[in-house]
Amino acid sequence: MSKYHARRLPVQLGPAAWNAILGQQGAPRPLDGDRTADFVVVGAGFAGLSAARRLTELQPGARIAILEAGRVAEGAAGRNSGFMIDLPHDLASDDYAGSGDDRAMIGLNRQAIAFARAAVEDYGIDPNYFDPAGKVNGAASPAAEAHNRSYAGHLASLGETSEMLDPAQMHELTGSRHYLSGLYTPGTVMLQPAGYIRGLAAGLSARGVDVFEESPVTGFAPEGGGWRVRTAKGSISTPRVILTVNGHLESFGVERGRLMQLFLYAVMTPELDRAALDRLGGRPRWGVTPSDPMGTTVRRIDIGQGGNRIVTRTCATLRPNTVPRQSDLTRAAKVMRRKFDERFPQLAGLRMEHAWAGHLCLTLNGVAVMREIESGVYSGCVQNGLGTARGTLTGIGAAELACGHRSAITEHFTAEARPKRLPPRPFQEIGANTVLRWKEWRAGKE
Repeated sequence: MSKYHARRLPVQLGPAAWNAILGQQGAPRPLDGDRTADFVVVGAGFAGLSAARRLTELQPGARIAILEAGRVAEGAAGRNSGFMIDLPHDLASDDYAGSGDDRAMIGLNRQAIAFARAAVEDYGIDPNYFDPAGKVNGAASPAAEAHNRSYAGHLASLGETSEMLDPAQMHELTGSRHYLSGLYTPGTVMLQPAGYIRGLAAGLSARGVDVFEESPVTGFAPEGGGWRVRTAKGSISTPRVILTVNGHLESFGVERGRLMQLFLYAVMTPELDRAALDRLGGRPRWGVTPSDPMGTTVRRIDIGQGGNRIVTRTCATLRPNTVPRQSDLTRAAKVMRRKFDERFPQLAGLRMEHAWAGHLCLTLNGVAVMREIESGVYSGCVQNGLGTARGTLTGIGAAELACGHRSAITEHFTAEARPKRLPPRPFQEIGANTVLRWKEWRAGKE
């Protein structure tokens, strides 16, 4: 059995705005002292909390402890765009069409959505945080419209419905005349991601799961046939450890040199007053993903999700040391200001209240790392930029493996190949960021 040491801990840049707009959380409960548990889950994001919920279903009464490095919803879970997507959404493609068995993946994604919906009902999570409104792929150029037509044809071949929206319909939805057209698909759930995650953690805690915050795991090692998981101020002895730390899996020495550590960037407006809302027009809630995966994602939310605000997200950089740079965020914020003004000239110059970086992890061959690492150690990591649905699935799958349970989820992910090896540094970083900048430029108006 191996010893695992965390070479680095998560570093966040900027606020987790989705969490900030919900107001103060209660005081954190750090791990203090030594204890035992039947399962220890490392990480309290979509994967970790989904793993814990699945454990409560498979082994009622089990002692489950979750260790979160920061506060719940302050990490990646409070920094993503909140699209829980059921359909193929391959970020490496030109039009999101997948390269594998898309029908199987759609079925799994819908299992994740059903699992999350049941959690909302069981734990009394505010339904505003889980809005099954669908989403739109917005197109601002003829090339993007061609991408949408290609994607619509791919969906039709899978028996999936979609609806093309013309410029007038896009304006009526968004208040923007930037878009030439859009492709609406009904199955996406629009989350208030921090609200959902906070509700999930609270529901688990109310049912006896120990949720320890501000308790980064420094390492874990074999002890008496099981494992002792250590933090700065305490430890937990357990027979089973579930790692749900996405790209920080590499920090524990697993799949080193095979995980692409990316950061995406976003800005959020202050709450829009009545005059601004009148100038803006459009509907109070919607989400637009770009037809080109390297384009700009935009969401509008309302008071039920944290205020009348607009979120803009674009730009990506690869940072193998998993540390975001202020210079990257500064550049991205300028780009996003321009993208916002292009879409909403009636609000041009509006000051953004929040700007932040969010950590993603991808592999060259698009696979997750959802498997038993060694006896008693399980991974539900590497979401390939699809953290809400894919994170939910890998968390469920890791919990099922830890309980000896087999399902369509475990069969899918354990059958995946190992992540491909990346080029060595510094070629990896220089090459990837050059390609990302080129794709960003090529996306143009998108």
